[in-house]
Amino acid sequence: MSLIQLKNVSKNFVEGIASGVSGISLEVSEGEIVTILGESGSGKTTLLKLIYGYLIPQSGEVLYKGEKIKGPSEKLIPGHDEMKMVTQEVTLNLYARVFDNIASQLSNTDLQAKSQLTLQTMEFLRIEHLAEKKIVELSGGEQQRVAIARAVITEPKVLLLDEPFSQIDSILKRQLRDDIERLAKFLKITVIMVSHDPTDGLALSDQLLIVKKGKIVRQGHPRNLYLHPQKAYVASLLGKANLLKNLSFLPKQETEFAVYPHQIKLSYTSGSAEAIVKSTHFSGAFQEVEVVVESKIILVHDPEFTPFVNGEKVFLDVLHYEELEQ
Repeated sequence: MSLIQLKNVSKNFVEGIASGVSGISLEVSEGEIVTILGESGSGKTTLLKLIYGYLIPQSGEVLYKGEKIKGPSEKLIPGHDEMKMVTQEVTLNLYARVFDNIASQLSNTDLQAKSQLTLQTMEFLRIEHLAEKKIVELSGGEQQRVAIARAVITEPKVLLLDEPFSQIDSILKRQLRDDIERLAKFLKITVIMVSHDPTDGLALSDQLLIVKKGKIVRQGHPRNLYLHPQKAYVASLLGKANLLKNLSFLPKQETEFAVYPHQIKLSYTSGSAEAIVKSTHFSGAFQEVEVVVESKIILVHDPEFTPFVNGEKVFLDVLHYEELEQ
């Protein structure tokens, strides 16, 4: 049996308008890391709150271990007892120490064990050096780590994270991703998180859900979704794919194809189509090159840093096409 099940769940805030989620069916297994990806306003956070029990569905069922999750009108303190949710809003005691914020979740029956577990949790999330600092003195990323430590110290079965990387720079983001993965494996916690950044979902998840206007448009293993997006929205969201149609060099006319920027090669000598260089931008491991082909702007990643000049003619070859559903 799946740990969490959603059966045809809908929750909209404005009648007749897609303002939440509609017809969501989902199964999450124990120990999985699941990422819900989508644009702002697509219903990601609503879905997370339905799983936690902050919201009651208008139709359908949300189940945990086969039992219906109670909503806020059925429970004195909203939220499932075996789950913890970390939101974007700061819910910490800003003027208390980091140590006290985390330790406050434990009872005082054994003070020595309480102190030891608090220190172990801080070490696990690499924040033991912040123990004596007040929350108000921390960066947004540090506060996020404290909030996660505070959530997991009571060993919940499910950890729900709403945009956990939104206030964190790229170096710390990588560390926190590693920590969340370790949490899931070491503590056997099921993690469901919301993000708008595809990198988070592709790097970390066992299962990826792509949400658009309150509906799941694609779900499955990240690698499969990336390589076979099926839908234009998925291809654009996961990899800034070029959506190409009605161009002379395509294998089928009137069929739309997704082509990721790294799947295109530019050359001065030969190719399947002529192109005009529109712009080039350095981007670390590659340069982004925009070219115009038959009035269509196409984005290319060039790892060789060829010294293209704006306005010059080049040739374009597509190494791989992924056909999209109509």
